[in-house]
Amino acid sequence: MTKNENTTLEDVKIFHKTYGAMIKDQPDISNKAINDFRITLLQEELDELKEALENNDIVEVLDALTDIQYVLDGAYLSFGLHPLKQRAFNEVQSSNMSKLGADGKPILRESDGKILKGPNYFKPNLKALLEEEAISIGDAA
Repeated sequence: MTKNENTTLEDVKIFHKTYGAMIKDQPDISNKAINDFRITLLQEELDELKEALENNDIVEVLDALTDIQYVLDGAYLSFGLHPLKQRAFNEVQSSNMSKLGADGKPILRESDGKILKGPNYFKPNLKALLEEEAISIGDAA
């Protein structure tokens, strides 16, 4: 096996460039055909994951999860959101970590163990990231 130093997004960008797939320079979800295509691809991969889990096939689960990541990174590129991916993830991570209860412990829903929002929870401010990106795009023009 060879060692790859690229992020998943960098590798998928190479794929998109090689095969002429969409890479937008700025955030844009105005093309219905691209939007529908991305949803279809993600749904296909989710269906494969569901089937792999139902078949108790760990190899196919790994394949499906990896394909989901690949298609998801492709969606970031197709929607022009790739410059924001890591910053958006960091914002969501901070928000998710704010869900702890006042005692510093997770609050879990009894029925299924879902993590619930604690008193210090804050919603991720993704709008601010998009607004910052619009400013930096405008500055570069």
